[in-house]
Amino acid sequence: MPIPAPKPAHVVYRTRRFNEMIDWYSKVFGSRIVYQNPALAFATYDEDHHRLAFANLDVLAPEGSADANSPVGLDHVAYDIGSMRELLEAYVDLKEQGIEPYWAVNHGMSASLYYADPDGNQMEFSVDCFPTKKQCGEYFQGEVIGDNPVGVEFDPDDWLHRLRGGTPEHELLAIEADGDVAPIRGQLQRLMA
Repeated sequence: MPIPAPKPAHVVYRTRRFNEMIDWYSKVFGSRIVYQNPALAFATYDEDHHRLAFANLDVLAPEGSADANSPVGLDHVAYDIGSMRELLEAYVDLKEQGIEPYWAVNHGMSASLYYADPDGNQMEFSVDCFPTKKQCGEYFQGEVIGDNPVGVEFDPDDWLHRLRGGTPEHELLAIEADGDVAPIRGQLQRLMA
């Protein structure tokens, strides 16, 4: 079973021109920042909680260069999925075919599985943690994200077992505010090492 009905959600860029990128996308897309710290910025141009994100390599991987060979550019493309149950059932089928995520994390506004294709292109399949996009967007204004802008990792096998056992999805999607902050995974993790 493939991932069910993925809908494009957001794009994340790695950059050494953090403020310039934010400004450019503001002018071109009419985007506005919904959350920013020195390392990360999230922006939207519609009712969604975020459509664009920027990872500041000058903070996350300061020893790198700004030349054409540096790892700037697309980090990953994200897709919305209708429910965590659908995503985790597809996860099991894909796992049986040898396709496994490299990261499972509850970001607070969304919970996600991250995959890389054979060429290393990264994608995120996510489920909103709140019933409405407005509530997801409000998460960016709350206190938890300031202490943990990355999120808390979870075990997809455990979550699926719990869902199949009757645990309501909204209980799993509620972020553990005091949970361990997840390390960033994927290409950014390698750049930061």
